[in-house]
Amino acid sequence: MAGHSKWANIKHRKGAQDKKRAKQFTRAIKEITVAIKENNQNGDPDSNPALRNAIQNAKGVNMPKDTIERAIKKASGADADSYEQMTFEGYGPHGIAFFIECTTDNTNRTIASVRSIFSKNGGSLGTNGSLEFLFDRKGVFTLDKAVIERDWEMLQLELIEGGTESFENHEDVFVIYTEFTDFGKMAQHLEELNIETKNAELQRIPLNTVELPINQAQQILNLAEKFEDDDDVQNVFHTLELSEELAMALDEEE
Repeated sequence: MAGHSKWANIKHRKGAQDKKRAKQFTRAIKEITVAIKENNQNGDPDSNPALRNAIQNAKGVNMPKDTIERAIKKASGADADSYEQMTFEGYGPHGIAFFIECTTDNTNRTIASVRSIFSKNGGSLGTNGSLEFLFDRKGVFTLDKAVIERDWEMLQLELIEGGTESFENHEDVFVIYTEFTDFGKMAQHLEELNIETKNAELQRIPLNTVELPINQAQQILNLAEKFEDDDDVQNVFHTLELSEELAMALDEEE
């Protein structure tokens, strides 16, 4: 069940973002900008692994090639936007913990916005570090089955060599998990295997999840979506158990 709930969480977040392609692109551009800024304004993906990963993620949300190239050119120049990464921790309704990752050009605006979303939706913003222990940071790689020509069992063996900790085999994708410290190693290993990722990112996986009745769980998902709607928010993680029953209820809504 734990594996299913992780993937359900990814699917929910991805589904919410798919409705807002403009915001997806904004977030992808921020990831490209930060990858270049944190590597001495290096806009060459051949020598900047973080940028290669950001480009791949941008492709994963179907960002056009010319948009990606413009983002790289702008981020490499003197007039590049300056972003700061911030994290927030707090509780939503029903004791569900939230961990919010942001990339912003205005920290005061972001702090006020995150606090407001919590307070208007029955939650409360906590202090940094107060809830981080509830999550385990992992590298998460999503591979599109349609473009992989390897046998699954053979692929598993190859991925274990690169530091894979666990696997999930889903209808359309393979999801692989690594230790946080092995993220770069796995990204390089996949490149060596000529396997392009649909998405690659660091996630905060809840160590324990809480299952709620459907109506209460919907409150949590609505709160998660409000955070997702904020342009400064890059990722939202929480401790809600996304059960089979809840997944079915979400499917019925769609």
